[in-house]
Amino acid sequence: MITVIVFSCKKAALNTSDPNNLTTGNYYKTAAQLKAGLNAVYAVMHQNNLVSREWYYLHDTRSDEVFPGGGQLEIPRRQLYENTDDPTNPVMNSVWNGWYNVIFRANVVTDNAANVTDNPADVKITVGEAKFLRAWAYFDLVSMWGGVPLVTSVPKSPTDFKPRATVSAVYAQIIQDLTDAASVLPGKSSTDKGRATASAANAMLGRVLMQKGDYAGAKAAFLKIPTTGADGYSLTSRYLDNFELATEFNQESIFEVVFFDKGDNNYNWGGESAAEPQSTVRNQEYCPVAWRNLIPSDKYLNEFESTATGAAKTDPRFSYSVYQSGDLYNNGQSTLTDADQNGNSSVLHGVTKKISWRKFMIIYQESAATAGFHPGGNNQRIIRYAEVLLDLAECANETGDIAGAVSYLNMVRARADVAMPPYPTAQFPVTTKSDVVKAIMHEKMVECGDEELRNIDILRWRPKGYFATEPIGGFHPGRDELLPIPQAELDNNPLVTGHQNPGY
Repeated sequence: MITVIVFSCKKAALNTSDPNNLTTGNYYKTAAQLKAGLNAVYAVMHQNNLVSREWYYLHDTRSDEVFPGGGQLEIPRRQLYENTDDPTNPVMNSVWNGWYNVIFRANVVTDNAANVTDNPADVKITVGEAKFLRAWAYFDLVSMWGGVPLVTSVPKSPTDFKPRATVSAVYAQIIQDLTDAASVLPGKSSTDKGRATASAANAMLGRVLMQKGDYAGAKAAFLKIPTTGADGYSLTSRYLDNFELATEFNQESIFEVVFFDKGDNNYNWGGESAAEPQSTVRNQEYCPVAWRNLIPSDKYLNEFESTATGAAKTDPRFSYSVYQSGDLYNNGQSTLTDADQNGNSSVLHGVTKKISWRKFMIIYQESAATAGFHPGGNNQRIIRYAEVLLDLAECANETGDIAGAVSYLNMVRARADVAMPPYPTAQFPVTTKSDVVKAIMHEKMVECGDEELRNIDILRWRPKGYFATEPIGGFHPGRDELLPIPQAELDNNPLVTGHQNPGY
């Protein structure tokens, strides 16, 4: 006898997904998986296209705080400094592509969040972080390129192109993203460091609203940042704590990009993996005894108050921010010389000498042989509380509160190891709004020099007529306010073709 056994099942009950062929459509089902997607957003933000290298170059070369270190500065970077760049400039293209990579990966997170149901509280935070990073990307893009393609979801096809949105539309999206992020993100974490917080979102929102001229709104955002309790922020007593390895994530740091020292001097800085540690090459690029590609500008150096020019006290932030020949490094065991510093010299108070950047360099604790060509793990501080105080001063001044503005400025000057005389001073009276504008511009430069803020400040202050003379050499009015749309975008996006910025 033959027995036939027949099994039947409903087709709908079959799991037809291939676990070995994961896509964005079938992967994001749990909060942990969504967080992995978020980590991929952070990963691309750390890369050479952005904060590890090209991001600070783009901002710095469009400011008046730097000067070429010498002939070693590569042509694409020199073009940006000299305002001779064109739509093919690779540094500019790297930042554009890097930020759109951040945007794409952030959109993957926001698009798939609705599919995750296992941990709704964690999902909200993950989406908030993704929106913060997307907003930062769009703020950099709109402030430097003007209207850009506004992409807030993952493209459905290779032909899902977007045209250049209006500047107001891009800003509206940024403000919405940061408002959403601030409403769901937590405060400081003692363990999960390097992630966006509510304070980071409010600080970035304040920056954005200032750039739009909404000083009342910016002030309201800044004042949401706590100054007491476990989540509170305050100035460090030591200025250099904001730029050294051992004092990362201090009480002044609101948001910083995390880097890891891999212990070598090769070009293994970090790749695409969300789990791979990434180093920053900034220490090599600006280091006094390495490439020294950009050095402090004479304008920046001579901005500091000094007894040599009649000030009551020399601002100690000068020696905290730059090295000059004769300074000690390597834990006090080595002396910097002219011969150590290749390339151009500076002129300080009429005297020619070699001066280099100190901020973010690791030579303070290492020898020239070790630190000179050493991709490091020094975190890039993006937002710190001193900047918030200076921005609050600007907000107060622009809304008619001169006394409040001066109070905020003096908080920054009163840092324990700075202790500069409070305003007013002989050099900086603060009686009128115009007086306070000059004090703000001075204090922002000497406090936040080479922290990639000056470019954005110039873009905000230039239309207000706050500069007696144009701060950027070789500047072409009507063209150089914005960067050119990259040639690859013009060639590959038919909705952008023919819509280049003026003058290019």
